[in-house]
Amino acid sequence: MEGNGWYSVISKELSPTGTVSIFIQDDIKNEQGGVKMALERVSTILKDADEHKYGVAAFNIFNYEMIAWAIQVAEDERVPIVIQFYPGWDKYMPISTAAVVTKDLASKVKVPIGLHLDHSNSFELAMSGVKYGYPSIMIDGSTLDYESNAKLTREVVKAAHAVGVEVEAELGHVGSGANLDDFKNSDHFTDPDQAVSFIEETGADSLAISIGNGHGQYVATPNLDFERLDVINKRVAVPLVLHGGSDIPDEQMQKAMQLGINKFNIATEFNRAFYNSVREVMKESETPAGYMFECFRKSEKAVKDFLRYKIRMLNPGGYHI
Repeated sequence: MEGNGWYSVISKELSPTGTVSIFIQDDIKNEQGGVKMALERVSTILKDADEHKYGVAAFNIFNYEMIAWAIQVAEDERVPIVIQFYPGWDKYMPISTAAVVTKDLASKVKVPIGLHLDHSNSFELAMSGVKYGYPSIMIDGSTLDYESNAKLTREVVKAAHAVGVEVEAELGHVGSGANLDDFKNSDHFTDPDQAVSFIEETGADSLAISIGNGHGQYVATPNLDFERLDVINKRVAVPLVLHGGSDIPDEQMQKAMQLGINKFNIATEFNRAFYNSVREVMKESETPAGYMFECFRKSEKAVKDFLRYKIRMLNPGGYHI
């Protein structure tokens, strides 16, 4: 199934009786001749990042423009990124559509692009990502106790690995940036000893950890626990993921990358950059009737500038493929 980092996604669909049917989707593949690429395994991208000392920007998207602009900037910068979809946004764009659009646009560029389903909080939701062709999925059991989280993660890993899909898990709870206790109280942080046993017990391919980070907008500047991160990185062999990467000061993001974080999730800032750019264009528009096509086209540069800044900030050594 593997060859030079490329592979065919095998999707898995659970029947009403609980049996499993397997079918192959051959739409993720290397085009012969090496002119254009397609989706790359997230694990391969994270390994490359670890070897070449850059952090992978993982951008959460909910529409075509966000996918297209992120991939275009990655191609310009010649730095791999991950496009990821949060299931809670499926009312705006279906999970399946986000995957199809990303695959199509990734097939038109040379830079490796990863595709990931973010924050599945149940076995069924995680398997929907497998069904719709996501090569990488997350199972988030972080609100459960350790044993329940490990059990759920182990079940998802077993099913996903059987069909070649990678799994990100979470240990320690990454809560809300709107709740000070969530990212300041170390009781919520990832325990290094548990991190070791969790990976051994579940076989997860990457691990999202809690070290003083939180989702959404922060009510106070976060201060990441670098000592804890360093210990976890030295004891856990799989790539580490930082959720809640928006609005963490650049110097902290770069230090986290140096100490072992390989993937940085960026959602809130991306959403805000898009909103602010559209708002400014609408304020300055000289066309009373207004056209969304024109608005989005004029918004593109500012949003791309934001994306480029994030990619470069996480790549202080200037690496490119």
